Amino acid sequence: MLPLLYAGQAQKELFHNEALMRLDLLVHGTAESADLNVPPGTPGLGQCWIVAAAPGGAWTDRGGALACWTEGGWRFVEPKKGLSIMVVDRGHRMNFDGAEWIDEALRSDGLYIAGQRIVGERSAAIADPAGGTTVDDEARAAIVALLEVLREHGLIAE
Repeated sequence: MLPLLYAGQAQKELFHNEALMRLDLLVHGTAESADLNVPPGTPGLGQCWIVAAAPGGAWTDRGGALACWTEGGWRFVEPKKGLSIMVVDRGHRMNFDGAEWIDEALRSDGLYIAGQRIVGERSAAIADPAGGTTVDDEARAAIVALLEVLREHGLIAE
């Protein structure tokens, strides 16, 4: 949540600058990793991490938060349901469901459900059925229809 300015408030620039800092961290939308429990030794300015489940050091009691290194030290943002962050070392986004961070289902190497890859990389071409001593036209038609759908969606080569 962004800090608000109040009428008659002294040093409004501090609250305004803090709001800009948080916006910059969230709009940026990238975390280096979601697997660290303690801060890295030499974080780069503007780098962020999703704090893992058993935090320590400067991240104590911040499990699940987005920790970002700034000129003023560590800034923490508590995620809200629907927050989506690209995680560099995983190569895909993670989404906060309101309770925990979940790996995105659609990744560059396939589609995952409950952490298990269901659809992987595109397979080689499969020829339509032909030959054989007994020909079942209905079975062949079903196989051809399945192959056409897989080809249409780019899951196998043509």
